Amino acid sequence: MKIALLGYGVEGESAYKYYKNIYLAAEFVAYDDKPAPKNTLPGGMKFSGNQHDFHNIRADIVVRTPAIAPSRVSSSGSVTSVTLEFFDRCPAPIIGVTGTKGKGTTCSLIYEILKAAGKKVWLVGNIGAPALDVLGEVKPDDVVVYELSSFQLWDLQASPQVAVVLMLEADHLDVHSSFDEYLKAKANISAHQSQDDVTVYHPTNQYSRHIAELSPAKIKKKFFTPEGAYVDHETVVIDEQEICSINEIGLIGKHNLENVCAAVTVAWQFTKDTAAIRKAITHFKGLEHRLKFVREVNSVQYFDDSISTTPGSAIAALTSFEQPKVIILGGISKGADFNELAQNIAGASIRKVILIGTEAEHIQAELDKVQFENYEHFKEKNMTKLVQHTAEIAQSGDIVILSPACGSFDDFKNYADRGNQFVKAVKSLNF
Repeated sequence: MKIALLGYGVEGESAYKYYKNIYLAAEFVAYDDKPAPKNTLPGGMKFSGNQHDFHNIRADIVVRTPAIAPSRVSSSGSVTSVTLEFFDRCPAPIIGVTGTKGKGTTCSLIYEILKAAGKKVWLVGNIGAPALDVLGEVKPDDVVVYELSSFQLWDLQASPQVAVVLMLEADHLDVHSSFDEYLKAKANISAHQSQDDVTVYHPTNQYSRHIAELSPAKIKKKFFTPEGAYVDHETVVIDEQEICSINEIGLIGKHNLENVCAAVTVAWQFTKDTAAIRKAITHFKGLEHRLKFVREVNSVQYFDDSISTTPGSAIAALTSFEQPKVIILGGISKGADFNELAQNIAGASIRKVILIGTEAEHIQAELDKVQFENYEHFKEKNMTKLVQHTAEIAQSGDIVILSPACGSFDDFKNYADRGNQFVKAVKSLNF
């Protein structure tokens, strides 16, 4: 038995442990486009680096890492992925959540609500544990919450019992060949459902609605409307039952009201415990690097929103505050269009836009089109100096936000590294 692991990051390591437990005598080979493995290789595993062509792989089982397109892979054996294997073997109902933004927050809220209601619940995927690491412990009466990116959905041949489709916009066009391909991948979250399944989708986003319409499920609910949970007179309500005032919600930003209502709509399919729901959504303060308050210095508040890798998420950050803002934008391209972001900036209370990274010129061009001139290009690749510069610009009562609307791999390891450097720099400010 020969097993090929295409990509040897977190999921590749998890796949190795999983398949090694099943096929004790199997021979493993890891292929990666990088010259050296990210993780220490187990004894006896072969490694082939600098691989950019994954066709004609000779193996009995080929396990594709999410970011490698299925079209780039062929083999004489079977081709699968961690997500495909988990869906095929999982004995419990799966709540799958996808969208361009809000996936992690919504998944975490669903998890916290069901846990507060006494359910045995597992959080897996991009935000939780590697799915195959916990598969052996999942019982039929449990519930699994799975955060699903377009890469994980690319070749999915089964859909979760509850499919959640949040707001969608163009993303990952540095990997997907087109926006249509991106949407087709996302559509797999509901395309293979049965009539007895449930689809929960965004109330106004046309792409989310289209994906919901493709589902065979008879039960389809728009969150943020009376079909599910919604806001009525400053109160979160579902099925005419009040959950809590929006002022009690632990998350910052108007966009998070949508995430809360999506989570409540989903959780309501499993529990009607309003006290547990209220406890979860009022105590949950958000995830790291998702519009998290860092510190106040000289009456200026600093927020880390490094998870913002799309224009839509930066727009959400901007609209979360009425105060004048200094916003840091830029990074590496993901194929996004910055026109709508520029229009929002032109209509917002902005002290200064600071542009960084390889996309700075593209964002600048869109700002020029809307005749917004209050920006500057900060070219030093030093987060400490960048934060110090924002502190010199910001005035008492202002908000400083790192919400880049771009990827991070030009100057940072990932979005978490970018956020951590920002937080460290803010905490070291001394005025």
